[in-house]
Amino acid sequence: MSAEEYKTLPVTVEKPISVSYDLGNLAVFDSNVLEKDDFDTSNGKREENIKNMTRDNVQLLINQLLSLPIKTTTDSTGGSTGQNSSMTLLQLPVPITELPREKPLPKPKAPTKWEQFAAKKGIQPKAKSGKMVYDEATGEWVPKWGYKGINKKLDDQWLVEVDDKVQGTADELIDPRTLGRNERKQLIKKNERQQKRNLKGGR
Repeated sequence: MSAEEYKTLPVTVEKPISVSYDLGNLAVFDSNVLEKDDFDTSNGKREENIKNMTRDNVQLLINQLLSLPIKTTTDSTGGSTGQNSSMTLLQLPVPITELPREKPLPKPKAPTKWEQFAAKKGIQPKAKSGKMVYDEATGEWVPKWGYKGINKKLDDQWLVEVDDKVQGTADELIDPRTLGRNERKQLIKKNERQQKRNLKGGR
């Protein structure tokens, strides 16, 4: 059957036994009995019969999908041409069929040296306080570290105070802003070395 002939087929499909659906997984389950001769490898129309059966079941699935609530949205800035573009969205129901995992369950990681020590001493993990902190100077919530982190606040100041501890020493002429960056780099390297030691100790 040609592509043009497929277009003329009716959108309604009748089957002796109604098929069941799992629209959340976009699946159709057809329990109708198949004629063995129609799908035998010796049948010259085997491929055409498979295509026809598949077409009918896909048509049934599309009919069910079109019965779901449809929402059309307009994106005023959609596309590179600057013209409005619309999208038709379907809200699928919760899947019914439980599908097997694609990959096996991850193996549990061996406890690190610190985790072993903490379990032995009964040390509870420290509660996480979050990644954001309130900056009173700007009145905004900013990250504690990383990009635009408050730990880099000293780097952007045009005037910094020299610590009393370094006055009169060789460190007095060191720019505190540079020192702060170097300290962060050293701390990162120290943490990486400690993490490697923990991983070795946990194996």
